[in-house]
Amino acid sequence: MARSTNLREQVEEAIAAAVVSGELAPGQLVSAPALAARYGVSATPVREAMMALEARGFVTTVRNKGFRVTEVSYDDVASLVEVRRLLEPPAVRRLTAERATVVAEHAPRLRALAEDIVTGARSGDLAGYLRADTAFHGELLALLGNRHLVQVVGQLRSQTRLVGLAAAVGSPQLERSAVDHHELLDLVVAGDPDAAERFMEAHVTAVLGWWTPSP
Repeated sequence: MARSTNLREQVEEAIAAAVVSGELAPGQLVSAPALAARYGVSATPVREAMMALEARGFVTTVRNKGFRVTEVSYDDVASLVEVRRLLEPPAVRRLTAERATVVAEHAPRLRALAEDIVTGARSGDLAGYLRADTAFHGELLALLGNRHLVQVVGQLRSQTRLVGLAAAVGSPQLERSAVDHHELLDLVVAGDPDAAERFMEAHVTAVLGWWTPSP
């Protein structure tokens, strides 16, 4: 049972990454058998994963056909980014001002995650890129000791659709965004609250640059 649950979670993570990055485009209709073949698993964990993703608002069930990726507008993404800007840059500022030494103690782990983000960007592994990105930001904010903040920001980040990210694989823009994580960590460890806050503000806002409008 544990192995089955873990497989379902892995499939859910992979499909979520494809949706978030735009690899599975808004409005696209997909079937459990097709996704099962794509990820090399049976249809059962795929159906279970899609039910979980429907609860998260990523897809809707289309009777007798499969699942349709939920349409998302620029305004939807902009609204999420606006809320993230209210939370993440001030949190990074406080972290830098009050807990830079704690961050320094955890720097090797965070540095490894930052490097995984860069590797994912360079290799085109979007699932790996997003997984490492989620872990980096979650573990960094967790050093403030506020689990509610980590949970809320995590939910906001998981809902942010980087439509157009899949098309950016191999581009300087994607690699620049990946390298940002090393630079952010440098600023926090250096104890520069103003610079760290400004950098985080730009990093969050840059999400809108991934947007590819529907034709």
